[in-house]
Amino acid sequence: MEKYKGLSAAQFFYRNREIAGFSNPVRALYQSVRELVENSLDATETHGILPEIYLKIDVDKDKEDRIILEIEDNGIGIPGREIPNVFGRVFYGSKYTLRQTRGVFGLGVKMAVLYAQITTGMPIYIKSSTLNSSYIYEYEIQIDIEKNIPIIKFLKITKKKNRKQHGTKARLITMGNLKGAHRRIEEYIKRTALIAPYANIVFKTPKVEYVFKRVVQKLPTPPKVGKYHPKGVDIELLKMMIRKTKRKVKLVDFLSNNFDGVGKRTALNFCKWCGIDPNLEVKNLSVSMLELLSSKMREYPKWRRPRPITLSPVGEKLLKEGARRILNPEFVTAVTRPPASYSGNPFIVEVALAWGGDIQPQNTPILYRFANRIPLLYDEGADVARKIIDSIDWNIYKVKFPARIVIITHLCSTKVPFKGVGKEAIADVPEVEKELNIAIREAARRLRRHLSKVEKAMELKRRRVIIEKYIGEVSRALAYICKMEDKIFLEKLSAMLRSDIEKRVLVRNVEA
Repeated sequence: MEKYKGLSAAQFFYRNREIAGFSNPVRALYQSVRELVENSLDATETHGILPEIYLKIDVDKDKEDRIILEIEDNGIGIPGREIPNVFGRVFYGSKYTLRQTRGVFGLGVKMAVLYAQITTGMPIYIKSSTLNSSYIYEYEIQIDIEKNIPIIKFLKITKKKNRKQHGTKARLITMGNLKGAHRRIEEYIKRTALIAPYANIVFKTPKVEYVFKRVVQKLPTPPKVGKYHPKGVDIELLKMMIRKTKRKVKLVDFLSNNFDGVGKRTALNFCKWCGIDPNLEVKNLSVSMLELLSSKMREYPKWRRPRPITLSPVGEKLLKEGARRILNPEFVTAVTRPPASYSGNPFIVEVALAWGGDIQPQNTPILYRFANRIPLLYDEGADVARKIIDSIDWNIYKVKFPARIVIITHLCSTKVPFKGVGKEAIADVPEVEKELNIAIREAARRLRRHLSKVEKAMELKRRRVIIEKYIGEVSRALAYICKMEDKIFLEKLSAMLRSDIEKRVLVRNVEA
């Protein structure tokens, strides 16, 4: 006789840690660093605080594969009563709202805690204090894997000397391969500094220390919590929304109060279009009616586009500053596309292109990928951006390989279409692919204009060198023919050359 039992969320990821990116000591260490850094950045920039991030990675003196991770930030902090659940319960957090954040699954840092617990048996240490709080909370926490609840190993509460002090410090002792992961982690931090030029980041290891100072003082506009778009609904979402409705509500009011871009007139027009009575009470809708309603909401062609208030794009100016900070290129441009949507989910595509300077020549464009400001380092070949870049004939844009070119892509959305829980590659969603293609080609056209100007300038310089080379000989020949002093012809020809160069420069400036 078979025995049946259920699994908690923590048990599932304990058994299947590979799907969350914890497949081996190298990948696990990188993933742990990534989750800690993303939490710190979300705790600062989302709340209008210029980030101060300190990350230290050390190796246990007795065991080389035992790694000590320590991170400290100046974020809003975590309320004392919430700390155990935030770090000790899988699928628990503050990110289950309709708003752009780096993390979306509520798994990240808990998976790092779980992996450390599995490999070293050590708890995570947390020290945190919220804005204007009078107390500092210190915890040591592990996860009860069978019940998916936190185990508090240590708790200390102290009174703050300075009420303005706030932020979170975390220390995690985990199993990892620092030699194997160092290059990836270093690249991840550099790319994080690129996409967040408003952050001060200190990254320290036993052998090296990197300091990335902020180059701008302005943060991107933080995202706001928004409403669901009617094109993205299903039966279960409608059921959950109806259950939260405490009083009797008519369908027309339910639609206009709960969905993005839907007013009373739009709701009435929709009900008329699909033949559903707008005065029906939503609590009385049967499953068959909910099925019909959700189907018609997805099909209705006249909904407004989702509003981008839930999104926080980096912006063209900050993207260019970030690229200059890390890549030091000769030329850089950035494109931010207008808001679009897929399946009712709003998204914005941003692309930056850097050329020349300190960039090393490669046989194909170097690609830096970001999603909600998360650097994506693995699975590049499976990403839609790589597919688009490889499909472009770069000769059209005057790019001949090997070339010094880097393309930076950033997708921000309330629901990034990742290909897996590891969050490393963006799927080939047609709407996203179209916007990326337009943005990359627009940046490439700007590069072509820059290269054309460079070519013209080089041609002008070449002509000047040739003319200057023979101007003396021509002056002497003309003076001999005209029986005049060669000095007169030399001055006049030199003046004509200067005048011609000045006119060409003026024309180029007007065109630019």
